[in-house]
Amino acid sequence: MDQITPGTGGERDFRAALARYATGVTVVTALSERGPVGITANSFTSVSLEPPLVLWCPARASARFPAFVAADHYAIHVLAADQLDLCRRFARTGDDFSGLAISQTPEGLPLLPGCLARFDCAAEAVHDGGDHAILVGRVVRASVRRGEPLLFWDGRYGDFLHHG
Repeated sequence: MDQITPGTGGERDFRAALARYATGVTVVTALSERGPVGITANSFTSVSLEPPLVLWCPARASARFPAFVAADHYAIHVLAADQLDLCRRFARTGDDFSGLAISQTPEGLPLLPGCLARFDCAAEAVHDGGDHAILVGRVVRASVRRGEPLLFWDGRYGDFLHHG
C-alpha cells in the first residue's frame, strides 16, 4: 500500500485515495435570492436518528456556496442509477430546472422527480470544514422508493452493483 501525506504537495494522491471510497450521489436543492438552486454532492451522510440529522458538505469554491449556507431549508435527493443526466445537470449549473417535472415542499423547495430517497431539511448548523462547509440538517420529512442507486467511485459515475 502506498503511503500518502496530505498537505505536502500530495493533494492529487490524497484525492485519489479518497476516490477509493464509493458513495451515493445526491442533488441538493434550495431557494436563493435569485430563485431555485441545485448542486450535485456526494458528501452526504446520516448523523443521528434522534433527533433526525443528516449532513452534506458544499465546496467554498462553488458559486452556489453562499445560497446553500444561507438557506433555512434544503432538500437532499438521492439519485437513482438512471439519473446520471440529473447529476451532470446540477454539477454544471445550479439553476437549470427546465423540462423537469418539479413539485414543491410546503416551504417552497424545488423537488426533483424519480429519486430513490429525499430528505427535506431545516438548517440545523453550519460548521467550518476547511475548503468546504459542513451543513447539518434536521430532517422534517423523508420519502423513499425502491430502485438501484447512482454511485460514484474512482472518479466515475455508474451502477457498479451488478458488474463482477
